[in-house]
Amino acid sequence: MPQHISDPTQFDTLLHKFPRPHVLQTSHWAELKAPVWSGQRLVWGEPASPLAAASVLTRRPGPLPVKIQYVPKGPMVQPRLAAWEQVLADLEAHARNQGALFIKIDPDVDAESDLGRGLVSMLQQRGWVFSSEQIQFRNTMLNDLSVGEEALLAGMKQKTRYNIRLARRRGVTVAPSDDFARFYALYAETAHRDGFLIRPQAYYLRVMSHMQRHRLGQLFLAEVEGEIVAGLFLLIFGPTAWYFYGASSARGRRHMPTYLLQWEAMRWAMAQGCEVYDWWGAPDQLQEDDPMWGVYRFKRGFGGRFTRWIGAWDYAPRPRLYALYTRIMPKVLDGMRKMHRGRASAGE
Repeated sequence: MPQHISDPTQFDTLLHKFPRPHVLQTSHWAELKAPVWSGQRLVWGEPASPLAAASVLTRRPGPLPVKIQYVPKGPMVQPRLAAWEQVLADLEAHARNQGALFIKIDPDVDAESDLGRGLVSMLQQRGWVFSSEQIQFRNTMLNDLSVGEEALLAGMKQKTRYNIRLARRRGVTVAPSDDFARFYALYAETAHRDGFLIRPQAYYLRVMSHMQRHRLGQLFLAEVEGEIVAGLFLLIFGPTAWYFYGASSARGRRHMPTYLLQWEAMRWAMAQGCEVYDWWGAPDQLQEDDPMWGVYRFKRGFGGRFTRWIGAWDYAPRPRLYALYTRIMPKVLDGMRKMHRGRASAGE
């Protein structure tokens, strides 16, 4: 059985004992999700040499009288299939004992690996179901930063290298920043142009300021001709940097600022000792009609490797109630999104 860790610093420290710990499993992310989500920190084995660890978040979804649990981008488990058997059994028991409708996991395990295929088979045999609600991106692009700058540039598409040099020639500059409000204005402009929903400004400012203050994140802004035209926010933990938020303006686009912006962010991540650059999102299907195809082409230009994780899986102690929930909740969320879009169009 896992033990509960009350000390957040101790928990974050032991996460570093896993090959590629995820920043969304840290106590800092759980803190940012409070008070909507309450958190518990579980560890299997001795903290000095843990077998597994999980930051489990719990909340009540809207007006519904149920409780759900989520292990964002976890649990962290040593890369051995045998270790997963006990961890899954204990998470199932945890959900039952806590009275949860279901518990969701979405660990970064490569679906094409032997471990990934074995884990998917184990999940299915134990009664877990592939979730209809994939909270995080299932697919991503990964760059190996350990090869160094020259090899990274050599692995890029020729056009990408050209655009990085072009941005420099045209006077684009990239620098770390703490001007989160400026970035949010750019982010809101991007969302309006590209047609995706974003949260209120206070949420992003809270996330970015907290993570940057604790050296788990960094904002970068690109400027040309005295104007901020692009920005991105990285999350960083252990050997990995994640391209978490990105924004750009239509103004100055001809100077290719986003290319230099990404390259400087990658160089900064290497300087921090990171070995992996996670682009945080790729199409569900590698087809040109996928909504993310344009974004994928941009990311692919930097030479990243397309990676498909096993995705989010749910375990429900009460399957019938869970089936009802999965039918009702999409309609509730759709209604909330329509209400949000209506208020936004009305200027509220």
